Amino acid sequence: MVEKAELYAQVKLIGSGTKDLSSPSRIKQEQPISSPTSYSFGDHRHRRTEKEEDEELLTETKHSSSGIQRFEASPWYVKGGEMRDYQIRGLNWMIQLHHSSINGILADEMGLGKTLQTISLLGYIKHCRHKHGPHMVIVPKSTLSNWMNEFARWVPSLRTVSLIGNHEERSQKIQEEILKKEWDVIVTSYEMCIKEKAVLKKFHFIYLIIDEAHRIKNEKSKLSEIVRDFRSQNRLLITGTPLQNNLHELWALLNFLMPDLFSSSEMFDDMFKTGNDQEESLVQRLHAVLKPFLLRRIKADVEKRLPPKKECKIYIGLSKMQRDLYTKILMKDIDVVNSVGNKVDRLRLLNILMQLRKCCNHPYLFDGLEPGPPYTTDRHLVDNCGKLMLLDKLLPKLKEQGSRVLLFCQMTRMMDILEDYCLWRGHEYFRLDGSTPHEERQVSISPHQQ
Repeated sequence: MVEKAELYAQVKLIGSGTKDLSSPSRIKQEQPISSPTSYSFGDHRHRRTEKEEDEELLTETKHSSSGIQRFEASPWYVKGGEMRDYQIRGLNWMIQLHHSSINGILADEMGLGKTLQTISLLGYIKHCRHKHGPHMVIVPKSTLSNWMNEFARWVPSLRTVSLIGNHEERSQKIQEEILKKEWDVIVTSYEMCIKEKAVLKKFHFIYLIIDEAHRIKNEKSKLSEIVRDFRSQNRLLITGTPLQNNLHELWALLNFLMPDLFSSSEMFDDMFKTGNDQEESLVQRLHAVLKPFLLRRIKADVEKRLPPKKECKIYIGLSKMQRDLYTKILMKDIDVVNSVGNKVDRLRLLNILMQLRKCCNHPYLFDGLEPGPPYTTDRHLVDNCGKLMLLDKLLPKLKEQGSRVLLFCQMTRMMDILEDYCLWRGHEYFRLDGSTPHEERQVSISPHQQ
């Protein structure tokens, strides 16, 4: 792990195309690189006063005698269970970054416990560095309740407060809890950051953590500009997809983390211009730039105890009503189907494909096909849909085995049909979609997590 001053030199070497990226001698031969005197795009972090800096240095000196702590087993302050080996390595990596004053990206594949590793880092800062915050964790609204539960489960000694709700609820919480500063971690959503930016700017956070960090991949977005205004000593990004579409989005994340080092998107692009470089060389250079900042593991490499995922694809036929409807949709615009290469007809072709998808899901997605009025939920709901015929046979067997079932839909009206089916068959269920209020989400999910 390089120190901050060495990091500036190393990135400069990579940008200049130096082949030996790991040679310590090459780094030493470079002249020391001073930090820019002005902050780069979007970076308005608080410049500490002499008093603030002295207090921080004294605190660091007080606790530096023990050196950087590395954990070989799950930390004692983690109470909800034992951390896995790779999670402990992730914690040690973040601790090293913290002591080197380097911000980073935790980019493990989904399901490897990024939330737990992050919480354990904040626990380390409280119990081993004796700093009680404040920290702020910005998460999607849909996962905020889960973050609060994970804090309570794994490191209950961390005092957490959530900033969510309508204007009246937020105002009450701000006055009665947040401004009193009797907490270690505040957990809030992207939307609340925008609405309550004036309040959040009053704090100087030790750690500013953003989950699903690709939400700030556009440096000119309102959210991205606001989070750059928050004062913080350290920054950590969490994402399972650090590189989504292009290198500029990656630069936006790195610029948020280290704005002095990655101040110019043009210079960053120049590092990876194709030119005469081979693709393999560009990949090596990208890996070399990211190595100090980014930790990425996938399940196949680290989680050996998980059984392999089993996928069973079942192909089923259409009901008579679906077959007739499918044929009518195709024949209605047969000229479009036969002229696929014509650009003028692409939109019409996409519309046909959407109608065919609806037909395959359930014919009642089309108005006028459900028997009625009066409209009754009966056997016809199953008999007119091939997928529901199979589901109607599967669910009783899965129920006998004590299995739990998740049904995913891409169409909310299909969820309406499944809801009618569950009510008709007497299956216990709960529905979770974009219209489900935040307060009801965790209440509905909790019984299924036990």
